[in-house]
Amino acid sequence: MRAPASFPIRLLVLACLLAPALTACRYAYFPLVPKPVEVTLPARVTTATLKRDGANLLLQARVEGRFDPGYLSVAWFDGAQELGHDSVYLDAAQRDASFRLEAPNPGAYRAVISFGGTVLRQVELYEILP
Repeated sequence: MRAPASFPIRLLVLACLLAPALTACRYAYFPLVPKPVEVTLPARVTTATLKRDGANLLLQARVEGRFDPGYLSVAWFDGAQELGHDSVYLDAAQRDASFRLEAPNPGAYRAVISFGGTVLRQVELYEILP
């Protein structure tokens, strides 16, 4: 059985009537260049070493990233016992800091480094088991 000759014409008319309804759900505008993403990374400690220097512990740290000038602080611990605090002022020109703590006896030492009240890194030197 053959379809009548008017069948392709009816299908074409139906497709023309439905075309506006089918394209109405599509986006009419695509931005060619997306908006730039602005990312501000917090200050971070890129290098931190804790080592023994005779009867002292020596901590050296470097802060990278964009930050407002402020104090880089260190809290010293031997196991769970807090030994003391120290801080040094850093700005864009001065990004390196060195801290020294008198510690003649071997121990399980930790130094917690913070900047602006935010803890950035902890470094450890285990001369004995904690």
